[in-house]
Amino acid sequence: MKFYDYFRSSAAYRLRIALNLKGLEPERSFVHLRRREQSAPDYLKLNPQGLVPALIDDDGTVLTQSMAIIEYLDETRPKPPLMPSDPAGRARVRAISQAISCDIHPLNNLRVLRQLGTLGLAEEIRNGPQWYQHWVAIGFTAVEALLADHPATGRYCHGDAPTMADCCLVPQIFNATRFGTEIADYPTIKRVFDALMDLPAVFDAQPSHQPDAEA
Repeated sequence: MKFYDYFRSSAAYRLRIALNLKGLEPERSFVHLRRREQSAPDYLKLNPQGLVPALIDDDGTVLTQSMAIIEYLDETRPKPPLMPSDPAGRARVRAISQAISCDIHPLNNLRVLRQLGTLGLAEEIRNGPQWYQHWVAIGFTAVEALLADHPATGRYCHGDAPTMADCCLVPQIFNATRFGTEIADYPTIKRVFDALMDLPAVFDAQPSHQPDAEA
């Protein structure tokens, strides 16, 4: 198994958490996004989107898109499970995951911020309350409502074992705090995050603990 990773990519970070929770240790290849290594011809042959992560399984199967890879791993390496066993539970975990990965993350992804720069938006506007923090606040307000007082919310996003939703939540919190979001404004999110960071599999996946981490 080979994992194409970048330490600060939220999508790759999700997969690092999932791999750690599964106890999997793939060979890792680091794709430096700021140096645009994701646009190299060899990498585009592997992943035509030019994004990380990508994963090559032991049998040569090539996988892209973090959410699809996590569900693939859960189907092929089912212990411990990252998806609930019941349809309603799986739908809830997917909904929380997608609220983060589809509705918060894409608006604040590196390539979007770069494009805003080409349109003349200053960095302080792109990274501040008029863009980055704006979309995080809208997204986290919704996720907080999905979690708070819901009977299925436990120690983690869904129940008392980590799921794909938790794999998505942690990286988004790291990115949001980098750009000045106060997580204490979202008490359920903060409680779940604090509980997750007590897990070695989650703690070890953070960007500063990766071999390719840079200042």
